[in-house]
Amino acid sequence: MENQGQGLHARVLQSLGPAITAGEYPPGSVLRTDELEQRFDVSRTVIREAIRVLESMRLVASRRRVGVTVLPTEEWNVYDPQVIRWRLAGADRPRQLRSLTVLRSAVEPVAAGLAAHLATPAQCAELTDHALGMVATSRGQQLDAYLVHDIAFHRVILRASGNEMFARLGDVVAEVLTGRTHHQVMFADPDPAAVTLHVRVAEAVRERDAARAEALTREIAAGAMAELDVLAP
Repeated sequence: MENQGQGLHARVLQSLGPAITAGEYPPGSVLRTDELEQRFDVSRTVIREAIRVLESMRLVASRRRVGVTVLPTEEWNVYDPQVIRWRLAGADRPRQLRSLTVLRSAVEPVAAGLAAHLATPAQCAELTDHALGMVATSRGQQLDAYLVHDIAFHRVILRASGNEMFARLGDVVAEVLTGRTHHQVMFADPDPAAVTLHVRVAEAVRERDAARAEALTREIAAGAMAELDVLAP
């Protein structure tokens, strides 16, 4: 019975969340729980649980005598991976991808520079392994396999920076990379120059060359933005 409740709650959430982030419920819209119960044919408890999750994302706020109100975009927790996923699935995908890629451009080069100073031998080995994994999966339209190494590479860079704020952005970067792949905002095979840059970043971090690690990562970010100009104008 508990699993059934979780399934119902997830179904409501997967309908309401994308609808809110896509603008189907503009800021200030009021969601009435009784209407939602009827629409989804679920109990009030299921609706309340879904609303609690949306509240935790700051997509909505419950107010006494008013109901559940959709909040303005500027109040949303835009770093929440689920919110990112919903926004990338909607019509606003190109702008969302640009916003996230600009964020990466600001953070990842600095993180790579710090990683060159602070990465452990194990983290250096991880970076090299995943960079080589990207090379191995960069031909033959193996984008899903490539994505695994790409995400892992960038997570290591952020963690190895030694900055816990950067490390927490690992989930954000994972959603960006996953969204680009799943929504075909990637070439059938990754850009060879970008793949090579990842290998060179791993080398720079291992060699403790912070300036080169930062500069190379900035090139990766610039290349990602240039791809968006072509694939998601």
